[in-house]
Amino acid sequence: MSTAEMLIVQKSIRLESFNLDLDRLCVRGPSGQIDMRPKSFDVLLYLVSNAGRVIGKDELIKAIWPDVIVTDDSLTQCISEIRHALGDKDKRIIKTVARRGYLVDGPVSTGEVANDSCGSQVTPSDVSALDLVPSNPPLSNLNQEIKYCRTPDGLRLAYAIAGSGPPLVKTGNWLHHLQYDWESPVWRHVLRGLAEDHTLIRYDARGNGMSDWDVDNLSLDAWVSDLETVVNAVDIPRFPLLGISQGCAVSVAYAARHPERVSHLVLYGGYTLGAKMRAPEDRDKRNAMLTLARLEWGADNPAFRQLFTGNFIPEATPAQADFFNELQRRTTSPECAARYLDITGDFDITSLLPKVLAPTLVMHVYGDLMVPFEEGKALAAGIPGARFVAMHGRNHFFLEDEPASERFFEEMKLFLKPAPCAKHSART
Repeated sequence: MSTAEMLIVQKSIRLESFNLDLDRLCVRGPSGQIDMRPKSFDVLLYLVSNAGRVIGKDELIKAIWPDVIVTDDSLTQCISEIRHALGDKDKRIIKTVARRGYLVDGPVSTGEVANDSCGSQVTPSDVSALDLVPSNPPLSNLNQEIKYCRTPDGLRLAYAIAGSGPPLVKTGNWLHHLQYDWESPVWRHVLRGLAEDHTLIRYDARGNGMSDWDVDNLSLDAWVSDLETVVNAVDIPRFPLLGISQGCAVSVAYAARHPERVSHLVLYGGYTLGAKMRAPEDRDKRNAMLTLARLEWGADNPAFRQLFTGNFIPEATPAQADFFNELQRRTTSPECAARYLDITGDFDITSLLPKVLAPTLVMHVYGDLMVPFEEGKALAAGIPGARFVAMHGRNHFFLEDEPASERFFEEMKLFLKPAPCAKHSART
């Protein structure tokens, strides 16, 4: 086969030395394909499609997030990622027009792109900006709303409400972002599944996601306070509570402190003892990760984050792993990442378990590389009357196409099955 025969010709938009591949929805530069999150690609495509016109923030947000309420922060981070991907440090390609918005005023052309290693372009022609406005079908009809509240110590917390039906509160846990999670191949199926039959209330805990990162107090008590703040802001008197990973400890502590508020407790991938409280090898591994997090978490080279990803989701596809690598950097700072690892490593909720009065469902996968299976069993054994469900798998949290995903939602649905004629409302 000749070189010409091997080239796959597709529609593209040319911006300086870059091609926006409209079939594969990616950017190609002189050195090959450039990684970019889907929403960032959509923002770039919208700006390029309207080249020569200043695009205000409100217009961009409405075009890219048509069915989701987001803050300017989501757009700002997309613009930052685009500039980083294009090497646009001097803001020459994507210009900021003070108090008005963003502008692409360089030459833009369209044509056919040959997908060789250099992403070269052939037969360009002039393009009408209005012909290339991207289509942005909503990820779901869940109509997520993002709001803010303040903790007693003055921190700003972001929380979200999506779906409809009886309430379900998900405790905040590490490596989450209220907006990015909907785009994530690691988390979006989880959110859709949880909000399918419920009004899902979740939040970004302090030091994480869209909530304040610059915090003095990171502790179990502080994270429980975050949960208290959010459920009080939403104003629901009684609700089922879901904890995942270190969010299980927060959920247990809240349920022990507020038995009148928690109707059901669901715990997945949790533990009674943090990594530094377990076997010596677990403690040594956690201490090593602390040091690496401070040095490498925010680096352009994702080598350390890939190590973390390999333990969190060892069976991820390359695309899932790449997204999770980037999610880590965009979810928290290196200092916060190290502090999270340090503090959660010292968790010991053994004494709280007998104080949980709510009906409890505990789930854990056999081959979890982040949290040993025995920790899940210990969690269930310590809570009076708790039901324990063991699942097959190796990922700390299940991916969409593995059996544990279907089993998780089956167990949740059975456990949270509403009583006949029960009525709930959680929206404010």
